[in-house]
Amino acid sequence: MISSNDFRNGVTIELDGQVYQVIEFQHVKPGKGAAFVRTKLKNLQTGGVVDRTFNAGERVPAARVERREMQYLYSSGDDYTFMDSENFEQHTIPSADIGPGVRFLKENMTVWIVFYKGAVIGVDLPNSVELKIVETEPGFKGDTATGGTKPAKLETGAVVKVPLFIENGTTIIVDTRTGEYLGRA
Repeated sequence: MISSNDFRNGVTIELDGQVYQVIEFQHVKPGKGAAFVRTKLKNLQTGGVVDRTFNAGERVPAARVERREMQYLYSSGDDYTFMDSENFEQHTIPSADIGPGVRFLKENMTVWIVFYKGAVIGVDLPNSVELKIVETEPGFKGDTATGGTKPAKLETGAVVKVPLFIENGTTIIVDTRTGEYLGRA
């Protein structure tokens, strides 16, 4: 059990049979009444974020999650195979458990797999990845009616919006959390 007074960013707790990670917390001591802790919690299984308030000193069960560094090997249908960097065991994970970041997975990429009670509950990708553009339309000078961006298909199959001057074969940096273009590599 962990006290709500001990909440810090990254602490994992168990609520209603789900595993949550503390993203933000704030200890509040109003002039009247008892102190409380206001938190933002991320559900590690679904990725959803909820706001929750706890009384100061309230005890909740701590969740023991394990993060292991693994290398992405290949995909077969909707299943993705990863290899543990320490013991070389292979784990097959369905795309639903990986989440929206699956579209940025590139072979031999290193990721962190999150386990809870021996089961995979999530995959943490790097915040940004370098990917090559395989297909995009040529941009025309002065064509800014569309906001100055155009769609581009990446080597992983994902489609992102890029500036008009980006051409086929260009390697770009993409934010895996938002899917936004960050710059050229």
